[in-house]
Amino acid sequence: MTSNPGTGPRTDRTGPDSASVRDAASGSWSVRAAAGRRLAADAEVPEVAVVLGRLLLDAHDTFVTQETAEALLLRGDVSGLRLVLAALATADAETGDQIQCAIVNMCEQSQEDIEHLAELAAALVPDPDAGVREEARGLLGPGR
Repeated sequence: MTSNPGTGPRTDRTGPDSASVRDAASGSWSVRAAAGRRLAADAEVPEVAVVLGRLLLDAHDTFVTQETAEALLLRGDVSGLRLVLAALATADAETGDQIQCAIVNMCEQSQEDIEHLAELAAALVPDPDAGVREEARGLLGPGR
């Protein structure tokens, strides 16, 4: 889950980019995927979280799912992982596979990444959402 400079939650803005929210409803898969990448920076904003949840479960193209999930995971924080796990808990098999691939691609490339993922997952074990709790426990392994 190695983070690039300039990634993570944005602190320089007061709200979501309305163009990105609008783009999330585009008929074009590439526009929706780009919107997911941009909106991930504001994942802690409730109205953005709703849009990101929809993009994570995109019914038309799994590329949108994977790009949005990877952008959220690149944040390296509980907010991003929580949205990804919430989507994973309700995803169909194909979408769930894309989300799982994003977790592997972004969070399991080194021992440091795996340890960081475990820390974030542990923070989500007491989450009020049963689906998030279950997926967080699944990331931690059996008996957790």
